[in-house]
Amino acid sequence: MHVEPKSPVMHAAGTEPGTGPLHIAGRTFRSRLFVGTGKYASMELMRESLDASGAEVITVAVRRERLFNEAGRSLLEFIDLDRFTILPNTAGCFSAADAIRVARLGRELLSQTGNSGAEWVKLEVLGDKKTLLPDPAGTVEATRELVKDGFKVLAYTSDDPIAAIRIKEAGAASVMPAGSPIGSGQGVLNRANIFLCLELLKQGDPSYPVIVDAGVGAASDVSVAMEIGADGVLLNTAIAHAKDPLMMAHAMRHALLAGRQSYLAGRIPKRLYASASSPWEGTISHIPGE
Repeated sequence: MHVEPKSPVMHAAGTEPGTGPLHIAGRTFRSRLFVGTGKYASMELMRESLDASGAEVITVAVRRERLFNEAGRSLLEFIDLDRFTILPNTAGCFSAADAIRVARLGRELLSQTGNSGAEWVKLEVLGDKKTLLPDPAGTVEATRELVKDGFKVLAYTSDDPIAAIRIKEAGAASVMPAGSPIGSGQGVLNRANIFLCLELLKQGDPSYPVIVDAGVGAASDVSVAMEIGADGVLLNTAIAHAKDPLMMAHAMRHALLAGRQSYLAGRIPKRLYASASSPWEGTISHIPGE
């Protein structure tokens, strides 16, 4: 099945022209960019960068950060909980059981704030500490259990299309294939596999949300992911560790819009040979007087 671009639609209030809103886990968002909250030099810089990115969903690694920094300052003090949907992240978990415990901890913490992301979880079950690649079996197991427990699971996975299908079958509200390893900045290494993930995951359900997660290094990587047909992109390090995080946040926002509009507009086919922009007929072959 070929993933055909959808026709551009009139945008909802506040949505960028032509892109349409993102529907995911029973909610609707104007922005298709998801941004992490870790690795920033300061809480203030994080807050400014989140604002510049235009994101509406932001991830918080519950296990690592536990919502407080080394100075005892709460991450949530710097986040507008009425504006942003918090997506608790099970980063750092290496077993299904561990990820399930952390997801429940995140729900407990967020339930006290009334934030709409309390029942959400960005599921990561990692295979090893060096590559941070996902454990497919552990991810499927954790997805099944968390869905039974009432969670809306957005599951990080590799770009393996079959693993992606198994995670969707386990009940994930969204499957999030990696462009490349977490924090590597290598961009979308295997466009063909990401395309296959999109094609297979959307068979019979074109609206199923597929978010490219991890590996982004530059704004062009975001555009590439969106031009392939991804419904959104999740990133963290590319902004937080940029020389100018605030400027990079702006760049990511614009790159996502450009990539989405390019996808919807429909690119021209690639050709082996040149194709002249102007017709050959009617060209001047003789200038009078010469």
